[in-house]
Amino acid sequence: MGKYRIAVYAICKNEEKFVDKWLKSMSEADDIYVTDTGSQDGTVEKLRAGGAHVQSVILPEWRFDAARNISLDFVPDNVDICVCTDLDEILEKGWRRLVEEAWREDTTRLKYVYNWSLDAEGKPISSFMYEKIHKRHGYKWIYPVHEVLKYMGEGSEKIVVEKRICLNHYPDRTKSRDQYLGLLELSAAENPNDSRAAHYLGREYMYYGMWDKCIAELKRHIEMPSSTWREERCASMRFIARAYKAKKEYREAEGWLYRAISEAPHLREPYVEMALLAYNIKKWHIVYAMTKEALAIEKNPLVYINESFSYDFTPYDLGALAAFNMGMYNEALELALKAYEKAPENQRLKENVSCIKKYVG
Repeated sequence: MGKYRIAVYAICKNEEKFVDKWLKSMSEADDIYVTDTGSQDGTVEKLRAGGAHVQSVILPEWRFDAARNISLDFVPDNVDICVCTDLDEILEKGWRRLVEEAWREDTTRLKYVYNWSLDAEGKPISSFMYEKIHKRHGYKWIYPVHEVLKYMGEGSEKIVVEKRICLNHYPDRTKSRDQYLGLLELSAAENPNDSRAAHYLGREYMYYGMWDKCIAELKRHIEMPSSTWREERCASMRFIARAYKAKKEYREAEGWLYRAISEAPHLREPYVEMALLAYNIKKWHIVYAMTKEALAIEKNPLVYINESFSYDFTPYDLGALAAFNMGMYNEALELALKAYEKAPENQRLKENVSCIKKYVG
């Protein structure tokens, strides 16, 4: 037994294929509590056979915050620390020891690294800080979708950070997210002055190709008094630019990307998006300048709005193409080699290197 009683809790539905690995990962906890929301496969039976405490709940109207609050209520009051995960998420071995080392008597929540996507070799592609490890009491889940924990306790919230704790995400890509749009519209309707709700809804409109709605909602987000997080504002500006780009209104797209750069010049993302736009209209000098600015930023801040294309082969590839088209063959080769080094399985990048070598004296 550790010095704290730690419980894992989760919600699930039809996730039988994840159960075995998830239970093994969570076995460092004292107890595991799962709220099943209507599985029709063997999820419940496998969880119970593996020692998890399982209850079944059917919500008349689905929303993620309600389901998670029910699952949290299922955790006994004498638990000290709660760890909320989904069944497609795996905590790396040794996590309990790290939680107990970081936790203090006045701690209410712990932040750790969430590897949202990984490559075929298990190396992180997109990572940011997560905060679903928390004190048993004083928290409530809010928002119908993209739900978050809200601190409701007495006194101030005390957060500690432990970057050695890693939660890896192995999602089922076949699962539909059709319900998300309706829930995000509900979230925005329930919270009309909430900038987070507006940002997520505008982003979802972008995913659906609803360009005019995307632009209108994200402009609304940026204009909100509560919209103060520069990284998120920058993301909204980038998404507005994507919508204008899809509408072939390139000048508008370019203007919004310059605004995005001005909003968060410390991020790679707006520079790379500008390079992608300039590539689309063959403005090689802009492609070159933007990729150089992006590559000068070495630190990848662990925030959820990170884009994997900003730190993979993409900026090197774009820079190589721009340098080549500007007659800068030696630099083009150097950048092309770095792009290929980032993605050696990419045949096009390999062929680019061979092609550019013919022009190098």
